[in-house]
Amino acid sequence: MSTLTNLLVIAKEPLPGRVKTRLTPPYTPAEAALIAEAALADTLRTVLAVPARRRVLVLEGRPGPWLPPGIDVVPQCAGGLDERLAAAFAGCTGPTLLVGMDTPQITPELLDPVGHFGHFGTSGHFDRDAWFGPADDGGFWALGLAAPECAPPDLIRGVPMSVPETGAVQRRRLVDAGLTVRELPRLRDVDSASDAAYVAALAPHGRFAATLRRLTPVGAR
Repeated sequence: MSTLTNLLVIAKEPLPGRVKTRLTPPYTPAEAALIAEAALADTLRTVLAVPARRRVLVLEGRPGPWLPPGIDVVPQCAGGLDERLAAAFAGCTGPTLLVGMDTPQITPELLDPVGHFGHFGTSGHFDRDAWFGPADDGGFWALGLAAPECAPPDLIRGVPMSVPETGAVQRRRLVDAGLTVRELPRLRDVDSASDAAYVAALAPHGRFAATLRRLTPVGAR
C-alpha cells in the first residue's frame, strides 16, 4: 500500500446519552457508550496500522484514555454533519481518506486500495480521483479525495445527512464534479442492536465484539 497523506476519523466522544442512542433499549446509555468506545478503539487501531503520514481524530468532545498515541486530535467545527465533514477535508492537502467510528470491522487490508491514489495509469490526473465506501443504510462509511485542496467548495456541503439517500447524493456530487469515483466494499454501520451483533460476528476478535459479549441487553436480564 502506498502512503496516504491524511487518514481521518470523525467521531463523537463516547459519553452516555450522547452516542449510540439507538442502542437504548435494549442497552442502557452507559452500555451504549461502552459499545461506542469499543467501536472507536477498534477503528483507531486499524488507522494506526494503515500507512499514512498523518492520522487525525476529528472529534466532537474531548479525548479520553481510549485514545492511543500516534493520532492527532482536532475539534469538529460547528454546524451539521455536512459542514463538519467539509471542514475536515478543507484542512488537508494531498491524498486524504475519512472514515467514521461506526464500522469497527474495517481492516488495513480493506483500505489497502485507497493508498494507490494517483497510480491509475499515465494520465497524470490523479487529483480527480475519489474513493467512496457505501453503507447498507444508504449512507457512506468512507470518503477519500486525492486532492481535497482542488475539490469544489460544495462537494460535501448541502448533502442531506442521515437519510436513506445520503450516499446516493454524495456519490452524485463526486461524479458531477468530474471525479473518477472508485468504490470500497459496502459495509454495515453499527446503529441498532442487531447491527452491533452482525458486525461483532464479522470481527469476533476485536474490542468491539469482546465488549458486546460482556454486556447483556436489559430485556435478557
